Amino acid sequence: MHAQTVQPHAWVSYLITAAIVGLVLFFRMRRMNRMRPLKLEQLWIVPALYLGGVVMLLAQHPPQGSGWAVVAIGLVVGAALGWQRGRFMHIHVDPETHALNQRASPAGMLFLVVLIAVKMGAQTAGGAIHMNVGLITDTLAALALGMFAMQRLEMYLRAKQLLAEARAERA
Repeated sequence: MHAQTVQPHAWVSYLITAAIVGLVLFFRMRRMNRMRPLKLEQLWIVPALYLGGVVMLLAQHPPQGSGWAVVAIGLVVGAALGWQRGRFMHIHVDPETHALNQRASPAGMLFLVVLIAVKMGAQTAGGAIHMNVGLITDTLAALALGMFAMQRLEMYLRAKQLLAEARAERA
């Protein structure tokens, strides 16, 4: 009979994580109502950096066999979630200057919090039921890559369309 070893202070790590996430969310929610400049030429930077991190992660510990299919599914699911999250972002074109501005949506932030909770739950449950935690990590990294990339692609395409419409109205 196997007895599962439970760390007596495991709840402390959950409490610290929850406090950090709560603090970050508090400050993000306060700034959320402000418009910020949207620079189309810089939207590629975060996905490119994250792509580099995911490639390094997968190169160090590549999935085996069907694990690649699971990672690919994570990437596709992340892309769908990212497209939806991008749609939550408010994009505004100044009618006079044609400057682009963005404002995050509370729904988009809630969406991200739910994804973080699911990730933490999957990692915890995965270890408890002896799932391959490395594969879970790889899949969630691919999911995040798809989400970051598609969110920014959706925002880029929509901002270009809004900008073209604003310029056409002015002409």
